Amino acid sequence: MKIIDAKSKELKEINRGIREAINGQAIAVKNAGHLHGLAAGLKRGQVVIQGDAGDYVGVLNAGADIQVSANAGNYAADNMTGGAVIIQGDAGFGAGQYCYDGHVIIHGDAGDFTATMNKGATIIVVGDVGDEAGTYMLKGELIIVGNAGENFANYLIRGSVYIGGEWKSLGHNTKIETLTEGDIEKLQAYFDSYQINADPGAFKKIVAASEKPFYK
Repeated sequence: MKIIDAKSKELKEINRGIREAINGQAIAVKNAGHLHGLAAGLKRGQVVIQGDAGDYVGVLNAGADIQVSANAGNYAADNMTGGAVIIQGDAGFGAGQYCYDGHVIIHGDAGDFTATMNKGATIIVVGDVGDEAGTYMLKGELIIVGNAGENFANYLIRGSVYIGGEWKSLGHNTKIETLTEGDIEKLQAYFDSYQINADPGAFKKIVAASEKPFYK
């Protein structure tokens, strides 16, 4: 594994070094908590960020496997179109915004506006999530193992939202739907794949009450 030390270095230099080093081997980046936009726009490869990551880690990811061993800042995996961003700790607000595809896995807690306008990704938060999670979601899946804040899945348009805990309040245009065997099998497959200890049969499923919530 090639190791890149980002201490006292600028983002452009580190991202250039990551792109140049991707040749089939995994890359580790350490001392990178001060960098915002780390591992941006990658189409392939595996990057392990040792320690914390700043804002916009994995932004525009298009196929790489990006792992953060500690916490991430705001807007993790923003506008991702493929691959995976896996955060072992917590993430700030706006994680998984505007994602078109891929997987975002947060093993800790996530902040407000997680999965806002999700357009096709699978986003899993193992801990709790803040307010407005899943707001204006258009497609994909949002899975919360813990609890959610206010206006959960607000103005949900399409896609599926699953939660194992409770919410402070549900947003507009939501309804609770009975889990199917297919839902349970799908959740179990995700939990097995990402080593998440949860009972899929205990989850609640939230879907859109209407696909046109802004029209009467």
